[in-house]
Amino acid sequence: MQPGLWLLLAAQLAGLHGSSVLQQAPGSILVQTNQMVIMSCEAKTSPASTRIYWLRRRQPPSPDSHHEFLALWDSKKGIVYGQNVEQEKLTVFTDAVRSILNLTRVKPADSGVYFCMTIGTPELTFGKGTQLSVVDVLPTTARPTKKPTPKKKVCHSPNPVTQKGLQRRARLRLLKQ
Repeated sequence: MQPGLWLLLAAQLAGLHGSSVLQQAPGSILVQTNQMVIMSCEAKTSPASTRIYWLRRRQPPSPDSHHEFLALWDSKKGIVYGQNVEQEKLTVFTDAVRSILNLTRVKPADSGVYFCMTIGTPELTFGKGTQLSVVDVLPTTARPTKKPTPKKKVCHSPNPVTQKGLQRRARLRLLKQ
């Protein structure tokens, strides 16, 4: 069985439960067509020689709504690509414990959930996944309409001293009449 097919079968059989051992970022990305996307996956407890695989589950209702092997970095071979992967659009970089997936010129067909994965003995470990949504036009958010706030008129109560003076004047007027 080809390694790529074995990976796909293993990914289908595994429950795809995200692990804290593989920390994947970001959790989701909304991007416009023809932009670049970067995802990272860090192996927290795996040995430095652990290979980190990148898989994609396409968005339903795609007929290809299975997990497909995209690529991995091999220290001897460099980037190993899955079948039918557009190699000019996808690059994998790695250091001792982290793998970076770089996608260029993305299109809506690239939308899906991207997972990083390591193969242990006997278990497979998956990152939590990155939801990539590629759209032709980014949605706009309407700003709430701000109504002008009328200035409140402040009424001051009369000064008690002034009030007494007014009361005296009023009495004097009454007396003069």
